[in-house]
Amino acid sequence: MGKPRILTDSKGARWLALLCLAIPMFGSYFFADMFSPLSEIFRTPDQVALGWDATDYGLYTGAYSVLCVFGGLIFCGMLLDRWGVRLTGSVFVGLMILGAALAGFAMSDAFDQGALAQWLGQYFDKPSLALATAGFAVFGLGSEIAGVVVNRAIAKWFKNREMALAMGVQLSLARLGKATALLSVPYLIAYESGILSREMIMVVVWVGMGLLIVSGIVWTIFAVMDFRLDRQSEEARRIAEQVAQEQKEDFRWSDVWKVMSNRNFLLISLLCVSFYCCIISFGKFASAVAIPRFGIDFKVAGQMISMIPFCTIVFAPLFGHLVDRWGKGTRFMLVGSCLVLVAHLIIAFAPGHPFFGFLGIGVLGIGYSLVPAAMWPSVPKIIPEKNLGTAYSLIYWVQNMGMMLVPVWVGQILDKSGNPVHVELLFIVLAVISIGVALIFIKSSQKHPELGLDRAAQRD
Repeated sequence: MGKPRILTDSKGARWLALLCLAIPMFGSYFFADMFSPLSEIFRTPDQVALGWDATDYGLYTGAYSVLCVFGGLIFCGMLLDRWGVRLTGSVFVGLMILGAALAGFAMSDAFDQGALAQWLGQYFDKPSLALATAGFAVFGLGSEIAGVVVNRAIAKWFKNREMALAMGVQLSLARLGKATALLSVPYLIAYESGILSREMIMVVVWVGMGLLIVSGIVWTIFAVMDFRLDRQSEEARRIAEQVAQEQKEDFRWSDVWKVMSNRNFLLISLLCVSFYCCIISFGKFASAVAIPRFGIDFKVAGQMISMIPFCTIVFAPLFGHLVDRWGKGTRFMLVGSCLVLVAHLIIAFAPGHPFFGFLGIGVLGIGYSLVPAAMWPSVPKIIPEKNLGTAYSLIYWVQNMGMMLVPVWVGQILDKSGNPVHVELLFIVLAVISIGVALIFIKSSQKHPELGLDRAAQRD
């Protein structure tokens, strides 16, 4: 009698599970970036009903990472290794929705005219900013841990199969949420000139909240599938009991140090923070750079910036498939980092014609597809499975340090100098750091071939 089939043996079930994992990330990316097309407006706060300036907007976007940096990601990553993907994911998808609702409420007329705004006004000059940043911080913690859970779940469902392709597809669908925000928000608010009213803002908030509610429903479907997987597999139950016993006996805070003392882990973390700040932090202010730099309006800027996620929608699954097929993951990381440097050099110094803006953003999007397609599947190769949740969380923790600080820095640069080239110089330096780290990572892979960092995936 042969080995009984389980859900992960079915390609259809695996990819349905992946879809259920990707949709919450789609909603998360939309809500996180729904104000990015409007960043140029915050440079003239008298046109914003909220009264926020570019520095305030930088504080709001940077708040996404505050709870993540100050212990949240480390602690919650350890919970993931103890609780598993279903319970941890359910808690933090819920926090994501709760934080988004709180941030949206802070921007509404109901808050502005209520007693809570008056009470907060005793302590803060801008009560809406105070509450919105608090809500966005909760949303950020929920979103980042949900992202860790998704990566952990993909590693579980696609183990020894097309893992890099699956992670590439998940990235593609998630970044479709970002692209949807960049393209749709300028049309949703119909902003031409004058005041960015609370009513305009709330239209965007309600769309984002609707997507997050759908995300919660879809996550529930995945949780049921994952429960069935564990129940129907005798081997899965045995492994789960063994892992639970190992964690009960052996899991300590010292495991965090074991992960962080891993040289290859440190390289991936440093590459992650320098690389992602070149993309994500840039994206938060991309319209504030592109509009004055290339002489375009909000709608054209939204179309231009949306090339970043649209390129990943096309190329991330392709590059993930190539990493599975060819290996050479560290080379993919190097090429992607080089493309990001080229992109920022074009955006900063090319002639001010919109063609060069589209060119630079397109190159940035291709680089954005290359590095994650190789980087995320590398983590299970260097970290024991029982510590994967902690490892992914620590990488996100380091990444969020940059995502917390860089937007504030960029907002201050724009408020003080108003010169988008000065902003681009910061991203150019970060891109150079990414290239240097990728080169060191290649050397490390060559010294330790047993890790299989550049090895192709096994085929069914």
